[in-house]
Amino acid sequence: MRAAQPSTEAEPETTDQSALRLMLSYVEAECLRMGATDAARHAALAASLMPDTPPPREVEAEPRAIRRPRGTRLH
Repeated sequence: MRAAQPSTEAEPETTDQSALRLMLSYVEAECLRMGATDAARHAALAASLMPDTPPPREVEAEPRAIRRPRGTRLH
């Protein structure tokens, strides 16, 4: 058996927050492009209200399951 390599992926919470920020900035830009300034303002407000850092993670009691790299097959 091969030894599991440490994961280099970003934390899911951080990735989710980055994706939401990107989506909100896109929504704001599209609303401005269409002339919906109030909607653009709401999207910008939503983005500004998101926390800068994710909440601290709790220590897990059990170890995580080892995941296969993406794109690999079992058979």
